[in-house]
Amino acid sequence: MEKVSFKERSSVAKVMGTILSLIGALVVVLYHGPRVFVASSLPYVNFRQFYPSLSSSKSDWLIGGALLTIRDIFVSVSFILQAEIMSQYPAAFTVSFLYTVCVSIVTTTIGLVVEKNNPSVWIIHFNITLITIVTMAITTSVYYVIHSWTVRHKGPLYLAIFKPLSILIAVVMSAVFLNDSLYLGCLIGGILITLGVYAVMWGKANEEKDQLLLLSEKEKTPLLVNSYNDPI
Repeated sequence: MEKVSFKERSSVAKVMGTILSLIGALVVVLYHGPRVFVASSLPYVNFRQFYPSLSSSKSDWLIGGALLTIRDIFVSVSFILQAEIMSQYPAAFTVSFLYTVCVSIVTTTIGLVVEKNNPSVWIIHFNITLITIVTMAITTSVYYVIHSWTVRHKGPLYLAIFKPLSILIAVVMSAVFLNDSLYLGCLIGGILITLGVYAVMWGKANEEKDQLLLLSEKEKTPLLVNSYNDPI
């Protein structure tokens, strides 16, 4: 869906930016290096009590990693499908509504199957559970509308290139809110991701300028031809 020509700087920038972003994401995840920021412990707040320890017996890195990989593959495919859908039916709010309804049906069905012996989980109390449900409902709807609009006007590559930034944001927010330490790998990977995103955005912007110039030239050409063919 993206035109690539190594004779054009915009195409080279898109390819190099994509590679840089992927390398940066791998550096953030796989390389720690020395600590550059040591989190200070907060005695009055213990955020780790809200989730189990990663070293506990309940954690399964193999299954979790496989499920995340499958999820990301489907997310990548969904970007391409969104581009096709929005080209045929450019109504971001309607598409987002239908998407949300389908997801609700699927997740409800899975929930009924998984929790068939535990009906008490469906009772919603006025606590963090209700806040989580309402927050996810709002953010997911807005998130998908923005995705659909971006894919329609900019293409799936423009949207996908921002995904590595989520890894960097997660690492930084874990240091801010969960008292995790920041490592050198995070800084190096963050710089590579930022450079990659900027390169792709620069390439896309120049590509759009070239397309506008071609369109303007095509609009002017018939007028010039007609002026030469008109009899005096």
